[in-house]
Amino acid sequence: MIYTVTLNPSLDYLVRTDALRPGALCRTHDETLYPGGKGVNVSLVCAALGLPTRALGFIAGRTGAMFASLLAETGVEYDFCRLEQGMTRINVKVSAHEQTELNAAGPAIPAAAIERLAAALDTLGEGDWLVLSGSLPADVPADTYARLLDRVRGRGVQTLVDTSGDALKNALPCAPDLIKPSLQVLDELVGGAPRTPAGIAACARELQRAGAQDILIPLGDGGAVLVPASGDALYLPAAPVEPVQPVGMNDSMAAGWLYAKAHHFSAPDALRFAAAAGTAAMLSAWLPDRHAVESALARTEQPRPCQ
Repeated sequence: MIYTVTLNPSLDYLVRTDALRPGALCRTHDETLYPGGKGVNVSLVCAALGLPTRALGFIAGRTGAMFASLLAETGVEYDFCRLEQGMTRINVKVSAHEQTELNAAGPAIPAAAIERLAAALDTLGEGDWLVLSGSLPADVPADTYARLLDRVRGRGVQTLVDTSGDALKNALPCAPDLIKPSLQVLDELVGGAPRTPAGIAACARELQRAGAQDILIPLGDGGAVLVPASGDALYLPAAPVEPVQPVGMNDSMAAGWLYAKAHHFSAPDALRFAAAAGTAAMLSAWLPDRHAVESALARTEQPRPCQ
């Protein structure tokens, strides 16, 4: 079972307009409301690929009830702790010639609620994956992900961490099986990461010395660099496609990786499938289904050694 944790999920309100003009009345021609958040996105794509998954985290208020209702409609299993105060955030994504996002702060999460979530992880065991995804809310301690990783240590649970800043730094000594830093995050942690595949891989090796195992670095255009815990680093250029929208690309890549690991793919094949899932997200109106991923896979090259 793949368990995803989204501390600060959202209702994602996607609107499309011909032009976004600040200070002016802009009319939309398409609006959609989705259950969102990075871990939630991972669960949704995992489910679309046929993987068993359960989404965990926190919801609050009327918007939290709507979030749960929309997530239930997708068929994804979930077990969100309900907070007594605040409301689940609404993130607005405006798509015109480019995409503009307005992300809300979300509710405060008390320490007792974090402990309830941690206790829910005590059921995880051999063969399960724990996915910790997204930035930490402002009031949550920076070692929260590290403490959740410690909670499942020694039980055969594999872990994926997709975050940034101190939350990621604190998680590295817990030896997560996969981290997925963006180039920006890699720059912040290592300092001035080169933009060549070989340079990116060399910087990622520093994070492995800090404790990380496999490292998957999305390049922002659908391409990626994989630095496995053992073996040579691999580079996969972006597929030649025209993106429809960027929402969920990196989360879909994470889900593709989880699918590949569940089916015991080799490192090159896992990288290729993960990248195809990310490409499929860019070509989808929302998150990709299995057909979209398989279609993108047909356009995806074979990885090559980093040079």
